[in-house]
Amino acid sequence: MSIEKKWIEPSAGDTEKIDNLAASLGVDTTLARLLVQRGIYTFDDAKLFFRPQLENLHDPFLMKDMQNAVNRINQAIANNEHIMVYGDYDVDGTTAVALVYSFIHKIHEKISYYIPDRHDEGYGISKKGIDHAKETGVKLIIALDCGIKANDKIHYAKQLDIDFIICDHHLPGDDIPQAVAVLDSKRTDCEYPFKELSGCGVGFKLIQALGKENNIPSENIEKYLDLVAVSIAADIVPVIGENRILAFYGLKRLNENPRKGLLAIIKSSGLENHQITIDDVVFKIGPRINAAGRMEQGSNAVKLLVADDNESAIEQAEDINLMNNERKNVDREITLKAIEMVKSEDKSKKATVVYNPDWHKGVVGIVASRLIESFYRPTIVLTKSNGLISGSARSIPGFDLHQAVEACSDLLETFGGHTYAAGLTMKEENLEEFKSRFEEYVAKNIDESTMIPQVIIDANLDFEQITPKFFRILKQFQPFGPGNMSPVFHTQNVYDYGNSRKVGQSNKSQKDESKKDESKKDEPKHIKLDIIQENSSRSFHGIAFNLAEHFDFIKNGDPFDICYSIAENYYQGVANIQLRVKDIKCKKIEFL
Repeated sequence: MSIEKKWIEPSAGDTEKIDNLAASLGVDTTLARLLVQRGIYTFDDAKLFFRPQLENLHDPFLMKDMQNAVNRINQAIANNEHIMVYGDYDVDGTTAVALVYSFIHKIHEKISYYIPDRHDEGYGISKKGIDHAKETGVKLIIALDCGIKANDKIHYAKQLDIDFIICDHHLPGDDIPQAVAVLDSKRTDCEYPFKELSGCGVGFKLIQALGKENNIPSENIEKYLDLVAVSIAADIVPVIGENRILAFYGLKRLNENPRKGLLAIIKSSGLENHQITIDDVVFKIGPRINAAGRMEQGSNAVKLLVADDNESAIEQAEDINLMNNERKNVDREITLKAIEMVKSEDKSKKATVVYNPDWHKGVVGIVASRLIESFYRPTIVLTKSNGLISGSARSIPGFDLHQAVEACSDLLETFGGHTYAAGLTMKEENLEEFKSRFEEYVAKNIDESTMIPQVIIDANLDFEQITPKFFRILKQFQPFGPGNMSPVFHTQNVYDYGNSRKVGQSNKSQKDESKKDESKKDEPKHIKLDIIQENSSRSFHGIAFNLAEHFDFIKNGDPFDICYSIAENYYQGVANIQLRVKDIKCKKIEFL
């Protein structure tokens, strides 16, 4: 049974602005409403929105310390020093490393890359990584997607005569590390106009500056935008401002001329004949890149992303695909066990904290997200690693998880993160007290209303409005993402058109299934919809994930309401409109 959601209907908005914009653009008022919601009020605003331009990217030298970073890299190249490119093991980190390594390697052969081991070293800059740099003669480390709080590690490196350039996008602490350069637009003393770059985005600004300083043609910089687009999508940074431009042109390259490693992933993901979108990166490309760091070594992902021949790229993509399949199996098994644990606990709890010393550390963050889908409350999933309990925390909109974890920080060895996601470690003897205090903090500070999932509706829509022109313009709102989400529409009184059916299998392991009634084995949990609206001639296909509980009602022929986004679905290379249904409300007809 899915959690009942609250539908938030759109406000009337500024009808005068909407009507004026609709007239000036010659578009449906619903499309004009969506633009006004995004702060677009004039023809010129719309032109900038629909036609992003690379020349509108900000000057990279506006970023604090950029000149210092460029000078130090040029010095290293001139002196033939060994440079190491160091980054986190997730998608943002590995794409950032691949980008900076590939660019500098074109002009400087003495360069290597390093990705810390998730299980052995954990997140961020490690002493082990610095020691490896010393052993291999490295004089300069360029750290990407990490390092903004690594003051002690930077100090340690300096003692070993190793310089650091930090390229990060996380919030700094009270003290900025004493590196040669610290590139992070979130520094309070940084006047760079855009504050929401991904880690790979900061890396791109670095190579943009290097290119500018060394008279390298812009097309030699722009060919790395496919990596930037992947990082923007996977790291879920706002797709507004500079990120919108980077993502727009990055997706264009991803579709038209991606690097060999990404092309191999595209093929292994079944996306070869698709128009790749942000969603495709989030759900298909990103998880495969992430799987390397989750299941084995993040360096495997970088190796694929920098591959310069098709044969090795395909071979490595196949390996990563196998890792992703293994990740899905492990994640599924752990999720099922975790759900059973939560179901056996006190139902009145406001938070979830589950622990098993045998769970795979690489998937606990995914499992935490899955538990939120099932129980919708702040969640922490813990396992044992290197003698400590460690894990990942995830939150729901409206609740600051970082503050909750910080309130228990005296029980922790390490922790870090942001409002909606965090990582933490503790000694085993602190676990029970931590669970108690975390639950107590959440219970006292969470607003009950935030524990009801919401569907924010952008506009009410009739099927008759979904014309080819409407959809053609709607597609130009892409790339979608935070700050520019795919619009959610509400349509009333739709009916089964005759071919709706249940599809997909429930996530039950064979072991668990053997204990259940045979009739419930592999029961489909999604609905493939074929629907028409009352008083309309237009019918559409749709997919309603995890909403199979409504199927019997739908097949009875009764009316129901849907909220959904509109997307293209590709089948055998042919694109068709598909409604991605987010929720269904069944209507009971009362007879007098």
